[in-house]
Amino acid sequence: MPGGTEIIPAVVRHALAPVVPAAAHALGLPRVLSGVSGVALTFDDGPHPDGTPAVLEVLAREGARATFFMIGEQVERRPALAAEVLAAGHAIALHGYRHRLQLRLSSHDVHADLRRGAAAIEDATGASPVWHRPPFGIYSAAGLAFTREAGLRPLLWSRWGKDWRKFTTPGRIAARATANVADGDVILLHDADFYSSHNSYRRTVEAVGSILSALKSRQIGTVLLI
Repeated sequence: MPGGTEIIPAVVRHALAPVVPAAAHALGLPRVLSGVSGVALTFDDGPHPDGTPAVLEVLAREGARATFFMIGEQVERRPALAAEVLAAGHAIALHGYRHRLQLRLSSHDVHADLRRGAAAIEDATGASPVWHRPPFGIYSAAGLAFTREAGLRPLLWSRWGKDWRKFTTPGRIAARATANVADGDVILLHDADFYSSHNSYRRTVEAVGSILSALKSRQIGTVLLI
């Protein structure tokens, strides 16, 4: 098949980027923040009517800041909650309009999803997102090109709690998220269960306090993506 040997490796690199650092590097997708003191605590898939306020409460109690990668369709359902996140001193980034794998979408649909997701955030908060992370952390070639053309900064992660799993625990989430953590790391968590196991956000909420305590014990603060 003409061109097949070129197309297949490219698709594989995009699919592996979230879990294989070399694949992310080949695509120019950052997993860490350079030259910063602290870690970026990030939450995907919200805003959620219960999970997001609960996370905000823990962050306020601990004096920490986080970045919320929001889904446009959820922002449209809860615009006041999205605005509350921003008003509380946190940052809002784009996770897409719907939670769909880019590799399964046409170029037109990926482009439309990016535009619609950004518009939903802008309408709700008055602020335009700067950072973008695709659902599942997987870009298509078109999706990555459109993201950069729109002036959005792509970002994956270097630490994650795997908090979407049905049978995980808050302790396991916190341990995974903080294992060998260092300045510049990007920690991935979820403040919603719309696209993962039911009530998974509850375990995340319980884990956040432990994560922040572990960071504090290592004298590592949290930084915003701005």
